[in-house]
Amino acid sequence: MAGPVRASEEGLIARYFAPLAGPGADGLRDDAATLTPSPGHDLVLTADAIVARIHFFPDDPPASIARKALGVNLSDIAAKGAVPRGFLLTLALPDDWTEDWLAGFSAGLGAAAAEADCPLLGGDTVRSGGPALIGVTLIGEVPTGAIVRRQTARIGDRICVTGTIGDAALGLRLRLEPQASWAAGLDPGLRAVLADRYLHPRPRLAAAAAVRRHATAAMDVSDGLAGDLAKMLGEGRSARIDVAAVPLSEAARRACAADPGLVDVALTGGDDYEILCTVAPGGLGAFRAEAESAGVPLTAIGTVTAGEDPPRFETADGAARAFAAGSFSHF
Repeated sequence: MAGPVRASEEGLIARYFAPLAGPGADGLRDDAATLTPSPGHDLVLTADAIVARIHFFPDDPPASIARKALGVNLSDIAAKGAVPRGFLLTLALPDDWTEDWLAGFSAGLGAAAAEADCPLLGGDTVRSGGPALIGVTLIGEVPTGAIVRRQTARIGDRICVTGTIGDAALGLRLRLEPQASWAAGLDPGLRAVLADRYLHPRPRLAAAAAVRRHATAAMDVSDGLAGDLAKMLGEGRSARIDVAAVPLSEAARRACAADPGLVDVALTGGDDYEILCTVAPGGLGAFRAEAESAGVPLTAIGTVTAGEDPPRFETADGAARAFAAGSFSHF
């Protein structure tokens, strides 16, 4: 018996993605789009892909998968102090894709794009021959020369993070081990917080202007706070981090109280998509006030020091906390 008749690539684009197209995309009827930066601005470009069974579960809601695919890229743009202008989408579909899945995906993508004021400019839709892969190339802009780079922290700078750390990693652990003893003490509301943070990144676009004005270096936390901090410091710089100062949500605090070993998961697990940044000590107050006035909590967790050693995560008694693995690895 023949399977359902599927629309052509052109039909899928016209039905699901052309309604998301922004100016310069010509309704996705052409092979390329145009984008003119605002006067006095540089373009900022980033690209990240997510793959089924690596970055998301194949049975996750398609709207959630779409939000994650766009959100992880918006997070990179926010950490550069930039604002989004538009994105390109590469969608590689598995053999068992359905139009219901695609409808949910495009609805979630459209909602996330509208929320960020970041229209679709073009892309490609193909068959993957394997798991689903969603690649996004996102274009943002900053005033000329104002991008906040990753490895420009200065010795003595204070190290800060937005929001809370560890929720997504604990949400993933909860997904994999729903009957774990530590989870038994979490009420449904706290479980939902962790699950939601794993499914739906919260790119901190509202803090981008504050980052641009005050941060000496910045990146987003995607692969784990401990590992990403080491990447940000680069050569000749290290750090001292007060583990007790790292901001945790109520859900994460409850989980870590039930199983102290989960602190390592929170600090190294990744998928936080918060902004990790440094600021001159004298600018910390103004930075925090501006970020919080934009609705984004900002917490100082440590200080940049001189040296080549890995960042030192200190517990309340001054002891160093060691990690079996500093961050998520793609390979």
